Amino acid sequence: MAKQLPARRLDGIDHNPWVEFIKLSNEYDVVNLGQGFPDFSPPDFAVKAFQQATSGDFMLNQYTMAFGYPPLTKLLASFFGKLLGQELDPFKNVLVTVGAYGALFTAFQALVDKGDEVIIIEPAFDCYEPMTLMAGGRPVFVSLKPNPAPKGQLDTSSDWQLDPTELASKFTSRTKALVLNTPNNPLGKLAQNYLLMCEVRGLYAMYSEDRASLPGMWGRTLTIGSAGKSFSATGWKVGWVLGPDNIMKHLRTVHQNSVFHCPTQAQAAVAQCFEQEQQHFGQPSSYFLQFPQAMQLNRDHMIHSLQSVGLKPLTPQGSYFLIVDISDFKSTMPSLPGAVDEPYDRRFAKWMIKNKGLVAIPVSIFFSRPHQKDFDHYLRFCFVKDEATLQAMDERLQKWKAELQP
Repeated sequence: MAKQLPARRLDGIDHNPWVEFIKLSNEYDVVNLGQGFPDFSPPDFAVKAFQQATSGDFMLNQYTMAFGYPPLTKLLASFFGKLLGQELDPFKNVLVTVGAYGALFTAFQALVDKGDEVIIIEPAFDCYEPMTLMAGGRPVFVSLKPNPAPKGQLDTSSDWQLDPTELASKFTSRTKALVLNTPNNPLGKLAQNYLLMCEVRGLYAMYSEDRASLPGMWGRTLTIGSAGKSFSATGWKVGWVLGPDNIMKHLRTVHQNSVFHCPTQAQAAVAQCFEQEQQHFGQPSSYFLQFPQAMQLNRDHMIHSLQSVGLKPLTPQGSYFLIVDISDFKSTMPSLPGAVDEPYDRRFAKWMIKNKGLVAIPVSIFFSRPHQKDFDHYLRFCFVKDEATLQAMDERLQKWKAELQP
């Protein structure tokens, strides 16, 4: 009998909804508000930094240190050490990876063993579950649940709450990690007291820039981030992990036996970006202050526009994204085309692409299969877009609104 070609660790994780929606979007004339990337240039200082990295020192075309370009690891240690209240060693507490995605994969491979349980707070980005499974672990889900806002007020991402009793009940002797994404994708909710809600029994791999500063957490926390979102340059694929050496050494083992090394020039560019930001951090000239202020205007613009056709946005506390409630459409348009067992938001998103020329991502893909039907009436929109894109969105929505008139 012939051997099975794919490794069994790939069983059940071959389907990717992103591929499906990107393919469908490319078949129609659409305004893409689905994928989480800016459609405008990174800041001038970042563009200049990348140009210098590719045209300056010719040795930047060669390998650098396997665990990170030293000027970058030193800057990351300095910058985030202050935020975390820790003295970080750039060679022991910092690892540069191929984006935050690569950091997560490295962490799962290094720390999750067969039978280990990983607690995932959902909605959650859809890579956490397959990464857990590929490492031999078992994902354990606990859901944030919405509480309606007072009448007359917009719902917000902060209205989604975690039941501390339910979270505590998920911990067992097999619990190895808890994945905390803040601001949450897709909700835009900021994590506040999740870690104070239950007894700490294992390692917490945290997709965050601040929670490791909680008392007693540094020794069991991995803090993961990326330049893609920090400097609006998602294609550079430079990420990092920060953590205690006794944990980081295992990530270094995976890294040196897989990718081994990340592109030198991109790391050099990110180092220059952090050097620039470090000089301005906390001042009005700080990019990390200016960018969120500019994107808040985009967010408010999008919220107002989406309301015009009956979509109900939730105001996010952070991130690139906001979600909208499509419950009213589910009531008035229940029989959209699609498979019988296909969640409503997926059918609605496809209908919207084909009939309204607008792309958003169904929120049910951010939930485990047993919970998808309970959260099938939300869509995720990305508001980190160029003014021209937002204007194109407005035109599509105005046309949609006109079609709604009796």
